[in-house]
Amino acid sequence: MRPLWPLAVITFKEGIRNRALYGIFLLALLLFVANFLICGMIMQEVGKVAVDVALSAVSFSGLLLVLFVGINLLAKDLDRRTIYMVLARPISRRHYIWGKFLGMAMLIVTATAMLGGCALLSIGSVRWAFPSYFPRFAWSPVLLALMLITLMLVLLAGMSFLFASFATSSFVTLILTVVSYLIGHGVAAIKALVESPAAVGIEVSATTVRVVKAAYYLFPNLSLFDIKVQAAHNLPVSWTYLAGTVAYGLFYTALSVTLAGLVFSRREFP
Repeated sequence: MRPLWPLAVITFKEGIRNRALYGIFLLALLLFVANFLICGMIMQEVGKVAVDVALSAVSFSGLLLVLFVGINLLAKDLDRRTIYMVLARPISRRHYIWGKFLGMAMLIVTATAMLGGCALLSIGSVRWAFPSYFPRFAWSPVLLALMLITLMLVLLAGMSFLFASFATSSFVTLILTVVSYLIGHGVAAIKALVESPAAVGIEVSATTVRVVKAAYYLFPNLSLFDIKVQAAHNLPVSWTYLAGTVAYGLFYTALSVTLAGLVFSRREFP
């Protein structure tokens, strides 16, 4: 940790100074204000809508943070050739990747903590205005949902570092990260569908089944981190599920960053 911490702190400060971060926070605040207005217009399932919109705003804002701030943190060093100044010091390329990632993880945790506070304030204001629509509401599932959203964003940041370790431009890294995000949220449902095609009356080729299974094991299952329904309806979430999901997220994140360090250590710079 000794060579990683200064690099992580510098990366965190660089991310805080990024102007895109302020635009993301402004968008999030507008979504939280819109939450109150939307719930005032839709007088059915107000409690569910309030929680869904607030948590979705945190997730969407965090995704923008990873895509437009996190990816550029590594791309800027490569484009401006400042990476040579860092690597000229007694620090390996693997330590460089881990240091940058830890700084990005700190930025994600800080940002989601602030966004989560705004989300709780938004839900609380709607609950205060429409108390009769929150008969089974509890704060603990919402806090657990925010924790899993944060872990999902850290995992996605780790994957973006893996893509950036071999991609030739930040645009390629952006596209690969977005594709991974979309596949990760839908691959589990698609796998269940192709494995039991008779239930929905469709025919699926063996090749399609193999491709879907390969994608299921290759890409992270991001749907595991989505418990907005449980938070909105105060449904129980087992500690076994939470522990397994956290372990899965930490393992996949560590694996992604480790592979990124290995690939980056073999990369040749112009």
